[in-house]
Amino acid sequence: MKGDLVENRIIIWNSNDARKLFTDTYYGKPIGMAKPKPEEINVPLILDLIEGYYLQEKSKIAIFHSKKKLTSNQMLEICRKEYHNFDKKYLVYKEFRDKKYIVNPGIKFGCDFAVYQRGPGVDHAPYLVHVYNRSDTISSTDVVLAGRLATSVKKNFILAIPHGDKIDYLALDWWRA
Repeated sequence: MKGDLVENRIIIWNSNDARKLFTDTYYGKPIGMAKPKPEEINVPLILDLIEGYYLQEKSKIAIFHSKKKLTSNQMLEICRKEYHNFDKKYLVYKEFRDKKYIVNPGIKFGCDFAVYQRGPGVDHAPYLVHVYNRSDTISSTDVVLAGRLATSVKKNFILAIPHGDKIDYLALDWWRA
C-alpha cells in the first residue's frame, strides 16, 4: 500500500486500499465523509502522521514524499518536528494499537487520543488519554477540568505517563455520593 506525505498528513489515494485500511482497522478518515459506511468508501483516506508512522513501522504502507520513498528514520524526524513529545505519545499510541484498540486523535476533546474498543461508528470511545511527562506538574484545576470534560461526554480520562519503555496509567473515575 502506498501513501503520499502532503504537508503533515499522509494520503492513501487508492480507494480500495483506503476502504481496506478504514474498514478493517479504522485508520484515518475518508475525505469528505463524516460517518462513512465501509461499502460507501470510494475516496482517498487521510492518515495522521502518528498513524502513518505506525503503519510504516508495521510494514503495512510505504510513505512517499516528492516521489521518493521515506525511510522509517526520515518519517520519525518529520513526526518529531510536527508533534510535541512525539516519542512518548507514540509509545502510548503503539501500546494501545498493539492491544487492538482503535486510537484516534483526541483534539476535539482537548486530549491526545480518543480510544475505542471496536471503532468509531461502532461504539463510542470509552477513554480519553492524555500523555504527560513524569516531570510535568498537574494542578488540581487540570484534574477537575479533565474529569468534568470526560464525565460530560461519558468517557473515562486516563493520564499516560511514559518512562523509558514503560507506561504508567492513572485513570480518573468520577462518581456522585
